[in-house]
Amino acid sequence: MENKVFDVVYDLIGKVQKEEKENIQKVAIAFADCIQNGGIIQAFGAGHSNAGALELTHRAGGFIPTKNIKEPAGGAYESIEGVGTSFMKKVDVRENDVVVIISNSGRNPLPIEIALGAKQKGATVVAVTALEASKTLKSKHSCGKNLYEIADIVLDNKIIVGDSTIDVEGLETKVCGMSTVTTSVLLQAVTLEAVNVLSARGIKAPIYQSQNVDGGREYNENLEKAYIDRLYRI
Repeated sequence: MENKVFDVVYDLIGKVQKEEKENIQKVAIAFADCIQNGGIIQAFGAGHSNAGALELTHRAGGFIPTKNIKEPAGGAYESIEGVGTSFMKKVDVRENDVVVIISNSGRNPLPIEIALGAKQKGATVVAVTALEASKTLKSKHSCGKNLYEIADIVLDNKIIVGDSTIDVEGLETKVCGMSTVTTSVLLQAVTLEAVNVLSARGIKAPIYQSQNVDGGREYNENLEKAYIDRLYRI
């Protein structure tokens, strides 16, 4: 029997490529502006959405001025209002930063409050979410809004409600969550386009080399010096 995963992935990536070009460009420009103006790109995802945040931060081929926002409970209290508001009082977000928040449903208080806190501090907020699915879900936050309604720019990962995608005979639930796949593709596409935007402005993008390449660690540490006071702060 043919494995359906590959067809599903091809279909989803095709949709992202076709339908998200404009939003990818918008986020790329926001990234380029951020780096040009001395800001850093920060990313947050609760639970498994943290995989998307890791795709953007501190990895070979990605931007050096990036930081993963690490909420101490690891998203265990994602559905409890007030946790994100309290947490954001301690997070170093500044006016020229871009904060990317990954949440498929976009309905839980923690990512919503991180978005609200980042905007209050003057940062540009980018949501990576399952847009059409989120529109069918009621916010669990008292503000009455889901993440896509708060963000400045939205990247739609094209995932259905519940993330799992493939029906299997004899099972009551679908299998194979696909949000990590399309979220990763979206963020890598943004990274490349942002590098191109910076290049067009005459700016060499500060990009991590692999530390497994000879000289890579030294190359990275030299570029990190310009941002080191911010990269490892809460």
